[in-house]
Formats: sequence, structure tokens, C-alpha cells
Amino acid sequence: MGDATATEMYRTRTDALTTDLGEGRPIVFAHGTLMDRTMFAPQLEALREEYRAVAYDLRARTDRYAPGYDLWDLTADCAALLDGLGEDSAVIAGMSMGGFTALRFALAYPDRVDGLVLIDSIATPHPDEERAEYSALVEPYEDALEPLPREIAEGSTAELFGETTLEEDRDLVEAWVDRWATYPGKAVYHELNSWLGREDVTDRLSEIDVPVLIVHGEEDSTLPPSRAEPMLEELPDAEMELIPEAGHTSTLENPEPVTDAIRSFLDERF
Repeated sequence: MGDATATEMYRTRTDALTTDLGEGRPIVFAHGTLMDRTMFAPQLEALREEYRAVAYDLRARTDRYAPGYDLWDLTADCAALLDGLGEDSAVIAGMSMGGFTALRFALAYPDRVDGLVLIDSIATPHPDEERAEYSALVEPYEDALEPLPREIAEGSTAELFGETTLEEDRDLVEAWVDRWATYPGKAVYHELNSWLGREDVTDRLSEIDVPVLIVHGEEDSTLPPSRAEPMLEELPDAEMELIPEAGHTSTLENPEPVTDAIRSFLDERF
């Protein structure tokens, strides 16, 4: 398990780690691997008039990215963040790794979750072959304080973006490559390993008795929609919205339908 003082920073450094806009029912966004809280900028700006829309940086984007930690540590971080925000509960929205965290948050803190939004995320683990590939990719950077090699950053674009974005929005792609190439290799190593060996929580989804919205890019090749669809059968109250012309980072690639789906979900269910 990770450093308890890293969890405490979410309670005491909330202002520095979040973008916090608007007032009303809170919805808290947690990003995925290699991303940061700015990936939700379109959604926060659109929701701020009706809701308290908050996005935060997970450990890998802070100065407390080491030592090793797991998804349950990130879950405790999210609870501490709610404390720092002064909120007893919230709708928790998570993309990919953030979605893995959101599911565990709902299991660990059922009284603190009002609903879930799972964005390009799944309940099952990665297959063994994919785990091995990811592990081999980051293993050389376990102790690297220098930035991630640019070729690794560039190679990640096919994982994070769909075909439409890769072909038609090179400015977005290159802006994120530039950002990824500044990350300490060690931070990325621990970030990926926080979820790589995660357990399957499918058999516990029936415990999550709050409304759930599943949002998924149709062009997501990293976690195809078919891997998310089984959650519809296991969650007691879930619906799914597919986002056209978007891959694994649908909130950025095609933000308007993502925002519309989230706003409709919040307006109708809360």
C-alpha cells in the first residue's frame, strides 16, 4: 500500500490539486493514465452553471508519485479530497484509471457516492498478454527521474486517441505528446502499476446501488466498448452512451456529446 501522507495531501492541498468551478451538487472527475485534470476542461466549463464541477490530479501528476501505490490508495485519496472540498458525497466521474478508482470508491465508501460516470473504463482486469506488454514498456523507467522518452510519448498516441482524432486533430495530439514528454519516467511507472495487477470487481458490481452512466468512445481501441458493455448487466441501475469519432479520451476528442450525456444524466437522475 502507498504512503498515507500522500493521501493526506488531498485533504490539505485541495486548492492546489483541483479545478473547482460552480456551485450545487458536486461531480468530481478523476483522470486516466498519462492524463491530468485538464482533460475535463470542456465538461467543467459546461456544467459549472448548474453543478459544482471539480477535477483533480491523481498522484502521478503531483510531487507524491512514489513509492508504489494501488487503486485502493487512489480510492482513499478521493475520499480525502471530498473531505478537503467539504463534501459528504458526490457523483464520481472517472476516465479509464479514474473509472477503476470510481468503482472501488463506490464499493469502499457507499455512503459517499451519489452516482457514477464511467468514461472509457471497465470492471475487468487487462488480459495477461496486455499486462505483460504494458509492464515491459515501463519497466526500464522504474527509477528514472528524467522525463519519459519522447518516442514513448509519441507511441502512446494510438492508445489514447481514436482514428478520427489522429487524422483530423493533430494539434490536440501533439499538445499531449509534448506534455507526456515532461513526465518523470518513475511517475509513469508507478501510475501504470497502480492498476496493472488489479482484481476483477465484476462480481461486486451488484453492490453499487446508485445510478451509473457509462460513456465510451466508439473508436476506443485500448478498451473497446465491448469490454464495458457487460457492466450494464451487472450494475443494478446503469445506462450507456457511445460517443462517435472518439477514442480512449472521449472527453477531449468529442467533448460536446460527452458533456450532453453527463448533463442529461445529472439533470434526470439527481
